[in-house]
Amino acid sequence: MRDAVTTLIKNYDSTGRYLDRDAVDSLRSYFNSGAVRVKAAAVINADAAAIVKEAGSALFTEQPELIQPGGNAYTTRRYATCLRDMDYYLRYATYAIVAGDVDVLNERVLEGLRETYNSLGVPIGPTVRGIQIMKEIVRDRVAAAGIEDTSIVEQPFDYMCRQLSEVNI
Repeated sequence: MRDAVTTLIKNYDSTGRYLDRDAVDSLRSYFNSGAVRVKAAAVINADAAAIVKEAGSALFTEQPELIQPGGNAYTTRRYATCLRDMDYYLRYATYAIVAGDVDVLNERVLEGLRETYNSLGVPIGPTVRGIQIMKEIVRDRVAAAGIEDTSIVEQPFDYMCRQLSEVNI
């Protein structure tokens, strides 16, 4: 798993360049935002179960066909699996926030996920909507904790949604 620093260095190293002003500015931004990213992660970690439960409830209220007979989250086992997956997305989004880089999402979550879900018949649209709902909840909780710039918490959720949405929505 890489963070913003190792990604930046890898990119410069692969092209044989020294760190330029843009690189130094990027590093400065990463380190200056470190305390905020860690605080955001602490807010998420403190309420992770409640965030997932609230997001699941909102998703199933918005799309009740998912929990009705024939729906993808119908039966206790499937419902629990959906919430488990939402918890995975939240946990890895938190890692990406701390790392300041979405690379961990590619490595640990997104690689092959769309294909797996398609092969299992898991609808991508509601999955993406669940991630969007979690983003909204997290953004509100982080803002309530005093973090003004919530874009750092929105980025990993938006990235997951974009990557999953490219096909079969």
